[in-house]
Formats: sequence, C-alpha cells, structure tokens
Amino acid sequence: MGIYNIGFIMEQALGHVTHTKNLQANVPNDPEVRAYWGLIPFETTGIASRIPIYKSNWTVRAGLRARGEVARIARQTKLNALFFHTQVPAILATSWLQKIPGIVSLDATPMQYDQLGTFYQHEQGPDWLEGLKWRLNRDCYRAARHIVAWGEWTKRGLVDDYEVPADKITVIPPGVNVRDWKRPTPRMRHDGPVKILFVGANLERKGGLLLLDAFRALRPLGVELHLVTKDKVATEPGLFVYNNMQPNSQPLKDLYHSCDIFALPTFGDCLPMVLSEAGAAGMAVVSTHVAAIPEIVRNGETGLTVPAGDTAALTEAIRQLVMSPNLRMSLAERAMAHVAREYDAQKNAGRLLDLLKGEADLSRIKMKVAT
Repeated sequence: MGIYNIGFIMEQALGHVTHTKNLQANVPNDPEVRAYWGLIPFETTGIASRIPIYKSNWTVRAGLRARGEVARIARQTKLNALFFHTQVPAILATSWLQKIPGIVSLDATPMQYDQLGTFYQHEQGPDWLEGLKWRLNRDCYRAARHIVAWGEWTKRGLVDDYEVPADKITVIPPGVNVRDWKRPTPRMRHDGPVKILFVGANLERKGGLLLLDAFRALRPLGVELHLVTKDKVATEPGLFVYNNMQPNSQPLKDLYHSCDIFALPTFGDCLPMVLSEAGAAGMAVVSTHVAAIPEIVRNGETGLTVPAGDTAALTEAIRQLVMSPNLRMSLAERAMAHVAREYDAQKNAGRLLDLLKGEADLSRIKMKVAT
C-alpha cells in the first residue's frame, strides 16, 4: 500500500549493536520502506553523566532518549509504524506507541534477565521497585500492537510472566547475513591441528576461563585455541589471542573459516549472535543449556550442549569433536542448514518488515473506516 515510513528505535548495548547493523544492511532491500533510525547509546558523557538517577538508571536514560528520538523523527516525516528494540527504550515512550502502530522486540523479559543477572553484575531492587518495573513492562507490552521475541524461550516468559497473549507474539531471531559468513570452500578433513574458536568480549561471563582449563587438558592432542576477546590473556603454547577483532569484519570471518570447532560455554546469555555466525560458517558448535541457546544448538543435532560451569563435560564434548572428524562434519552441516533456515538476517528482516507493514495497513484501514 505505497511507501511506509518506519522509525527504528534501537538499543545500542552488547549484541544489540550488531543486530542494528544487520537491520541497517537489510532493511534498504525493501523498496517500499523508508527507514528512520534512532540509536539509543548506553553510555553517558558530559553533563548527563552527573545527573542523579539519569546517570545510573538505564531504563530512565533509554526511555528519555527514545522519546526524544521519536519526536525528532516525527518532525521529519509522518510515521506509519514504529519499531522498538528492546523494550527498555520503549517503556517510557508508550505515549508514542498509543499514537503510532508499534512493535516491540526483545531478547529477554526483565524477569528472565533477573535470572541471569548474577552474570551481568545486575541485582534486583526492593519489592516495591520490582513491582513497579513489572507493571511498566506489562503496560509497554500492552501498548505495542505486536511483539517480536528472539526465541521461544523469550515468548514463554512473556506469556507466563507478563500476561501477553501468545497470538500477539511472533518469534523472529536476529541471525546473521548467511551469505556473508558462508565459507568460500567446503570444509574438508585435514591432518593439521584441530582449531577451537571462542568469541566473547567478556571472557569470564562467556565461559572462556573454563574453556582455557578444557584446552589445557586437551593440549596433548595437539589442539589450538583461538580467543577473540577484549580481555587480556597470558600467552601459552597453542593459544592465540585477538584483542582488536571487529564484529562482522573480514578478518573475523576468515578466522571462523580457518577454525574447526566453535566453543561458547557461557554462563549468562540470551541468544548469542556468535552462534549464528558459527553455524553459517559451517562449524561444529559446543555451548551450554542457557536461555534460548538450545533452540539454535540442538544437542546431538546441530551441535553439543553441556551444563554451564561443568568443565569436565565441556572437555569431554570438545574431545569427542577433536577425535571424530565425521562427527564434526555432520554437526557442522546440520548447523549450517539450521542457521540458513531459521537465523538468516536477510530473511528475518523481511519477516519483520512484513509485520510492521501489516500493522501500518491495519491502522490505515481503521482510520478510513472511522472517517
């Protein structure tokens, strides 16, 4: 029904930055959509860093910034739809959701995040504050015309904990641009050392320290461990550390393509995008039974999963992959097919735009009927 002016209000913290970049690369593929971007940074600088509450409360900071961004975009054009990712910047911007058809997207509900909070240095507040937070989130989900959840795990949290009807939720994972991450040549059996890859800025939360212990136990097998992280790690035999690798860069993709096993024994994650990257790159994956991870790493089918914090189980899972090239290859092939089917960012951006255009069309029809 013509051109759709859509505002994208995007949280810029952790993996949401990469999600934004993927959307910015794929949304322009739809000639019917004119996208207006409002990026909500996590950091505070200057005078803002000294304002009480604002400087310390991410929900307040994100909400006020989001309100300003929507107002800025609305001065430029008449918006047909709004997309908020995540719900954090949407909570204090529900007045806009009541004016413009809006979709709210999230990787985890606040209650699910609380369950993982220990690993994010996040603590729950007093009961009165948690009750207020719950009501504000519930009201935000009610104000949205539709909700996009990154996984079935997220959807269950919305239905069970926030009174959201299941038919109001569509599961659309973030994913990666599969064609960009696909290995240029098929993987083959080789006689060189088996290379294990880890990608995670926070080495401790992502299980990197456990992986180092597993690597040391497996080093007699001649394996190599390649760590992409912001943390400093002392050198040792067979260990390679990359502190300045950029997301989505060609050197990072080349590293995925040159390694054999991807290991992310994380303690706290919702749906790490690096798992989509590893699957698209055709790697055998080992990860943990955390949040939505079992939806992408299906144990024994598209990878292997172990309990978080279990170094012995992690070591054994990697040992199996090191010793069995056939197992590595079969898991990698199924992971590649699964990611191409469910976690392709280009396809999923199209699904998201269809939802947004559908809500805009419905609003237009209602307005015509009303007049």
